[in-house]
Amino acid sequence: MALYQRLKRQILSKVVLVRVFLILLILSGSLALYFLAIKPLSRLTATLPDHAGRTNFLLLGIAGGNHGGSDLTDTIIFASINKSSGDALLVSIPRDLWIPSLRAKINTAYYYGEEKQPGKGGFILAKSAVSEVLNQPVDYVTVIDFSVFEKAIDTVGGLDITVDRSFTDLKYPVPGRESDPCQPCRYQTVSFSTGPQHMDGATALKYIRSRNAEGDEGTDFARSARQEKLISAFKQKLFSSPTKIFQLKRVLSGGIITDISPDLYFQLARLALKSARTQLRTAAIVEPLVYNPPISAVQDYQWVLLPKDGDFSSLASYVKNLLAEPVQK
Repeated sequence: MALYQRLKRQILSKVVLVRVFLILLILSGSLALYFLAIKPLSRLTATLPDHAGRTNFLLLGIAGGNHGGSDLTDTIIFASINKSSGDALLVSIPRDLWIPSLRAKINTAYYYGEEKQPGKGGFILAKSAVSEVLNQPVDYVTVIDFSVFEKAIDTVGGLDITVDRSFTDLKYPVPGRESDPCQPCRYQTVSFSTGPQHMDGATALKYIRSRNAEGDEGTDFARSARQEKLISAFKQKLFSSPTKIFQLKRVLSGGIITDISPDLYFQLARLALKSARTQLRTAAIVEPLVYNPPISAVQDYQWVLLPKDGDFSSLASYVKNLLAEPVQK
C-alpha cells in the first residue's frame, strides 16, 4: 500500500506539467503564422521523424535553481503522437525506476549526461535510458523548469481562481532552501481562503503544488482538482487575449530547453492542431508492472523500483500495446 501511495503521488503531481505541455503544443498552432513570417518557406521543409506513423517526445520536469539535485528529473513523460490522426499517448515513468546500465535511478540520466557533456549530454543519456525501458525510439526532449510556468501566469496578468475549500499547509518547501541544515527553515506556511481570488504566478504555483494540508485538501485528488482548475483558467485567460501568445512565446523560450530545431516548428504546429481534436490518452508505469525490492547493495542501498520480470520486456510490451490501440475521437 505504501508503494502504491508513493507512486500515485508521483503520478498525480505530474498532471499539471503534462497539461502545460499540451497547451504549449496548442500554442504552437497559434504561432504557425508567426513562424511562417520570420522564416522563408524554403527553410520550413524539415519533416518530423516517423516510427510506424508516430513521432516520439520526452518531457522532463526539473525543480531548477542552484541547490543540489536541481537537474534531477522529477517528471519523466514519454509522449507519442500519430502524425496522421493526431492521437497522443502520454506515459508517465516513475523517477525511482532503476536503470542497470547507469547503475542509478532513471531520474539521474539527464543530470549525469549534462555533467559529462553540458548542453547535449543530458538529452542523449535521457533518451537512451527511456528507450532502454520502453524499447521505443525517442526523437526529441523538452526540459521544463517549474519557474517557467510561474512566469507564464504572470505574463497573462495572473489568474482568477475560485478556491472551493480553505486550507493551510505548514510544510510548503521554500525555493532555494531545500538543503538548508536547519530543517524547519526549509518550509513556509501557505494558506488559502474559500472564494474567488486573483493569483499571480508564485501564488498559483503554491495553490497547485501544496500537498501537506490537513483534511481533504491534503490529498492528491484535491491537488489534482486544483491543477485542473488552474489550467482551465490559464487557457481561458490566454485565448481571451491573443496578443499574450506572442509575449508568452518569449517567456517560454527563455526557460525551456529542447533539442527541437526551429525548422520543425511549423510541422509541430500542424501536429498540435491534429492532436487537439483527439482524446488524450494517458498511462503510467505502476504496480504490478514494477515493484519495490528490499534495500540492498545491488542498488547501492537506494529505494528503487524494478520491473516485475527482471527486465524491461513487460514494460515495453505494455507501451507497444497502448500504441496499437484504436484512436478515440
